[in-house]
Amino acid sequence: MPTVVFSGILRRHLPVPDRTVDGTTVAAALDAVFADAPRLRGYVLDDQGALRRHVTVYVGERAVGDRRGLSDPVAPADSIYVLQALSGG
Repeated sequence: MPTVVFSGILRRHLPVPDRTVDGTTVAAALDAVFADAPRLRGYVLDDQGALRRHVTVYVGERAVGDRRGLSDPVAPADSIYVLQALSGG
């Protein structure tokens, strides 16, 4: 089962520990996390279910290619990293 890891920035807003979840795609893995932490969905996804502009998701060392449908496959041993960019100066 893949493990979903959230950046420290997201953890400042909501308690989201690393989670091992069922899922064979990024979407399925995130949906499993959102089922237990529904408020987190709004920080990660927009109203259409796509990744927010300043959120990046990696499966291992590769960035997801499908930012809208999150259909990138994940294997049981994969780690999914959810990162939120910072901006400002």
